Amino acid sequence: FLITRHSTLYLAKNRRVVMPSWTEHEEIKELQKSYSRNKVRTTKYTFLSFIPKNLFEQLHRFANLYFIFLAALNFVPIVNAFQPEISIIPIVFVMSITAVKDLWEDQRRRKSDQKVNNRLCDVYDRKQKRYVERRWAEVCVGDLVRLCCNEIIPADMVLLHSSDPNGVCHIETANLDGETNLKQRQVVRDLPQGSEFVPENYSSHIECENPNNDLRRFRGFMEHPGKVRVGLHSENLLLRSCTVRNTETVIGIVVYAGHETKAMQNNSGPRYKRSKLERRLNMDVLWCVILLLLMCLIAAVGHGFWLSGLQNPIYMIPDDTHPALAAFYMFWTMIIVLQVLIPISLYVSIEIVKLGQIYFIQNDLDLYNPVLDTGVQCRALNITEDLGQIQFLFSDKTGTLTENRMLFRRCTVAGTEYPHHENAISLEQYEDQGCGDADHSLTLRSRTSRKSLSCKSLSCNRSSVSLNTLTAESDTHSVHDTLRRHTPGAFSGTMECAVVPDPQLQAKLNTLSSAMRSPPRQQAAEISHILDFFLALTVCNTVVVSSPTQPRHVMPVVRTPLRSLEEMKAMFQKLSLPRFPSSLSQNTDTPTSLTKKLFTRGRSASYFPNNSPQTPIMTLQSPTTPSGTPSYTPSTPVTPALSSGAWSEDVDDIQKAKVNSADESESDDEDEAEELLYEAESPDEAALVQAAKAYGCTLLGRSPEQVLVVVPGTGPLSIPLLHVLPFHSARKRMSVVVRHPLTGEVVVYTKGADNVIMELAEAAEDGFSREVMERTQRNLDQYAREGLRTLCVAKKVLEEQEYEAWLKRHEYAETSIENREELLLESAERLETNLTLLGATGIVDRLQEEVPETIEALQEAGIKVWVLTGDKQETAINIAFACKLLRPTDHILMANCDSKETCEARLHELQHEIRQVTKEGVSEDDSSDCVLVIDGRTLDYTLQKELQGSFLELTCCCRSVICCRSTPLQKSQVVRLVRDKLKVMTLAIGDGANDVSMIQMADVGIGISGQEGMQAVMSSDFAISRFKFLRKLILVHGHWCYTRLANMILYFFYKNVMYVNLLFWYQFFCGFSGSTMTNSWVLIFFNLLFTSVPPIIYGVLDKDVSGETLLDLPDLYKSGQNSQAYLPSTFWMNILDAFYQSLVCFFIPYFAYTGSDIGVFSFGSPINGSALLIILLHQLIESRTVTWIHTAILLFSALFYYAFVLLFSLTCVTCNSPTNPLGIETKMMSDPLYYLVCGLTTVLALLPRILCRTFCNTICPSDLVRAQKMERLSAQDYSTSLRQWKENKAAQRLSSRHVPQNLSVNADMPHLTDCIAEAGAVLS
Repeated sequence: FLITRHSTLYLAKNRRVVMPSWTEHEEIKELQKSYSRNKVRTTKYTFLSFIPKNLFEQLHRFANLYFIFLAALNFVPIVNAFQPEISIIPIVFVMSITAVKDLWEDQRRRKSDQKVNNRLCDVYDRKQKRYVERRWAEVCVGDLVRLCCNEIIPADMVLLHSSDPNGVCHIETANLDGETNLKQRQVVRDLPQGSEFVPENYSSHIECENPNNDLRRFRGFMEHPGKVRVGLHSENLLLRSCTVRNTETVIGIVVYAGHETKAMQNNSGPRYKRSKLERRLNMDVLWCVILLLLMCLIAAVGHGFWLSGLQNPIYMIPDDTHPALAAFYMFWTMIIVLQVLIPISLYVSIEIVKLGQIYFIQNDLDLYNPVLDTGVQCRALNITEDLGQIQFLFSDKTGTLTENRMLFRRCTVAGTEYPHHENAISLEQYEDQGCGDADHSLTLRSRTSRKSLSCKSLSCNRSSVSLNTLTAESDTHSVHDTLRRHTPGAFSGTMECAVVPDPQLQAKLNTLSSAMRSPPRQQAAEISHILDFFLALTVCNTVVVSSPTQPRHVMPVVRTPLRSLEEMKAMFQKLSLPRFPSSLSQNTDTPTSLTKKLFTRGRSASYFPNNSPQTPIMTLQSPTTPSGTPSYTPSTPVTPALSSGAWSEDVDDIQKAKVNSADESESDDEDEAEELLYEAESPDEAALVQAAKAYGCTLLGRSPEQVLVVVPGTGPLSIPLLHVLPFHSARKRMSVVVRHPLTGEVVVYTKGADNVIMELAEAAEDGFSREVMERTQRNLDQYAREGLRTLCVAKKVLEEQEYEAWLKRHEYAETSIENREELLLESAERLETNLTLLGATGIVDRLQEEVPETIEALQEAGIKVWVLTGDKQETAINIAFACKLLRPTDHILMANCDSKETCEARLHELQHEIRQVTKEGVSEDDSSDCVLVIDGRTLDYTLQKELQGSFLELTCCCRSVICCRSTPLQKSQVVRLVRDKLKVMTLAIGDGANDVSMIQMADVGIGISGQEGMQAVMSSDFAISRFKFLRKLILVHGHWCYTRLANMILYFFYKNVMYVNLLFWYQFFCGFSGSTMTNSWVLIFFNLLFTSVPPIIYGVLDKDVSGETLLDLPDLYKSGQNSQAYLPSTFWMNILDAFYQSLVCFFIPYFAYTGSDIGVFSFGSPINGSALLIILLHQLIESRTVTWIHTAILLFSALFYYAFVLLFSLTCVTCNSPTNPLGIETKMMSDPLYYLVCGLTTVLALLPRILCRTFCNTICPSDLVRAQKMERLSAQDYSTSLRQWKENKAAQRLSSRHVPQNLSVNADMPHLTDCIAEAGAVLS
């Protein structure tokens, strides 16, 4: 390879070049040495760097810097307040605890790293000409690594070889993203796939993008020695930490190692956010700093004036220091003395309290799901209190409000609707029998335990499946028989497989397998569409097929009575012949042409489903060359045309073949009775494949090159799979390009959102008849009104020249590195045009249990619930009625606009309508009865800067908003707009990858571990398994966490200000000299040890109202929304109360001991004792729950204080130089006056708070106080009071609600009035 040094440097900056590690190209070898090795280190520290690095990290906290500064300041002799050694105790204590915690966490990471780095894998050694074992840490970029089944992948590797003959393997990504579905990976195209891979023969080189954290993207190409480039994509990449499944051996070349792998790039650890309460706390800390500076300034000025007024006092050492300079020094001394005003222990206490709150949340049995064996996962450790202040909730619909267990309900094909009444009855009977829970459990087990056993319990040897296993199905479609014989796979629960065919549709398909029956000629086009419809459902997906004893990826070796594909084609032609008039005089078409007619492009045939006697227009032409011969010729000749006379003989041959097949099936049944398992990445795919299977179109196997299916009337057919254009949120569809096994035509099958497919079908020049299009659209609207998820299916037949032209540009897009996604998207859109509509499906996605009750409770709590979904408006409205987001009396305001100007006018029109309602004498609260329904296109306009204000003004007047046809980007934009512009607390909840951006944008993101993998959970702050758990998580735990933490923070401020003020008042009697009436040990430990544990217990265990009452009365949640527990006024009231209590605590002992001969420390003894009792009893007054734990902690704190001061007084002689506290406490406690002073001080200090609280709770009690009183009633009285409470609240809402008769509802979509009228017929 001619790669110059200049180009090497360019590539090093822009992309990565990878060649085998033994390459002789010096520039490439040096370049590969610069890449990261595979050794990983997730630890922060080393033995030498721990102390300096940890100190550096802790010094980023302002509070730590503040106290270190004060400790250092106390070492300056001229400003020190007490012993310098004592001043460093608080900061050393706090930082030591943090350092020990960090060291413990780092040691855990170190052990994990060592375990990972010491794992072994097989790496090819060119010197030894064989694979040798190496540690993961020794693997480098360019190494060829060999892995076996169930081994973990050590680095990101491009797949070069697989023991599977089709060049595929499967990986399990559960360690990476939590998804249990197996992902299929394939060998790079054009690489030789023999029984053995010879590393010496590999001489290609890879150019790919630089390391990044996108798990679903890999761009690059492999260039072979012949300068042939092959595009590389994510299907060729084996990701580190994933596990190889169902493949004996795979070989890959390492392209990213160590910290450059995508797994390590995504290893960001727990999520950290700043809560709203924490932001408020930081502001109040600044107020405390200002208060501290003010008190120090007063002391400094007072000290200066005091010195100026002295005239050579005999008790002072002569000093030449000017009073102003002395005042300056005193300012800094007072900073040291009053430092406790800033609560150093508060930050550590908050972390401890939040850990305790998380512990109780995660261990709440009411939030535990026994099916998944999981509870709540708290992934963000510092925003628990935000759960108690949510004002807006943004929810996805599918999988969040609904089960995301898709059940095929009905379909429409070629304009004819097939209601599947028996299927609907079987679904209702199944749920009435109470099988839903068991089925759900079975489904989930199939996605976890069954997947883990699929390879571990089986050998990875290839196996075959007999024909009867693949095709045998009972002719009777009893749902109970289907349930009994079902074996589940991913998204293949009992009900997913129990599809009862529609008799009319089944009868039409039976004509394909009945040799002696022929449909009327006018039905030929319809049958063609029906067959294409089910063939599209079968092949247009990424479903992986397996059986209980067969690996998922193996293409079955079918034992068929047909000896060759030619006979299969011939049989199909024989079965096709009687569908048309048998007389050759009436129809001169050959069987070959008839076969092609049956599979010809749908847009060339028009079918009218109105059963009119008119002969349908049929323009049936096959792609031909100018000479008239078919442009595609099968590799083997087609069976010659059959005369009518030969028909009976052929029928006999077919019947004999069927008998042989049945005999072989019976013998196979004795050996192995298996059933196919479908592993789907989405429940939609599984439901559609199971529906097709119920009609005889069975998916048997899949490989990168072909799909094996059974079509009614034939044996298994191998369909060449040319391309898969996966689903994309921008296209809202997926397609597969196949070569038809019988006609040889290149066919594109597409399925996707109905609005997108209908637009693409309308663009066809010779598309379906307008009548069929209209019938299909009416059926789609009816499906949506019933709450069904709709999906359209279409096809397109490509000319060979057209396909070759598209393929050339598509291959260029695949091999591009820059702008590859955009080029592939453009390529897919270029192909998916002029589609022929085949039909549409309606799939049931039922609501999760207790969703209506949960949404109703959240709305009663004052939370505005918005639903952001990609579904149709009719479907979203129906689901909204079902989950009580919408009520029959609500006014639905529709916004569907085609331009920005129309959108602006529509927004003003809706605002005017709401104002008109208000002018009619209705209170402002009536506007909450309006619900806005807006589509994705209009949402795009409203998100533009010019219309944001009007949109938000309108939504603030609505009780709820439903955004339909919204994209993932729009979801996140809506959340950000509401959060930033309205300054409200937002919560987003979803279950899929399309909800990740919305979840990350909200203040609180909640992921549901549902059917769509774990992307939402991995990106969330909290993870739950069912939507109903949101009710208790927010209304109970959210309320508790907020009120507990808010009250604890206020209590910390109170006790620190109260105690510091005692020292401040003393300065007025000591000449503002910075002296204290307490020894320095008690001064330091008072807030650090003696009074710090009770508020922690208070913050973890206190309950103002029980959980049952909070669930019964959602209105109580509004106190957290309004931040009533922590308002600015509440903060300043606590500060004023602290000032009052400090005055009482200081001056009562002062007046009691006036004129006595007690010393300074003796005077401080009753002050400290009184302060301790006041602070502890103050918390007792504020506590709503007093348990034995609270009592024990309070008694322990008091006893700990007195034990310490007594021991200190008995043993310490020189502990507080230059003073001597020996015997002071024992002498003071032996005086009865000490206890009288402490008791009187405590009562007078707490009396105003007790009286004020009693007065407020009696005269104007809050809802929380009323709820507390209700809880003290008997069970019967409680029920009566609860009923009266709800009746009063309902009466208040009813009095403020007036439903006007002249409001224009559904202005843009009049046909939606049917949806409102049918609001009672909602999903069960």
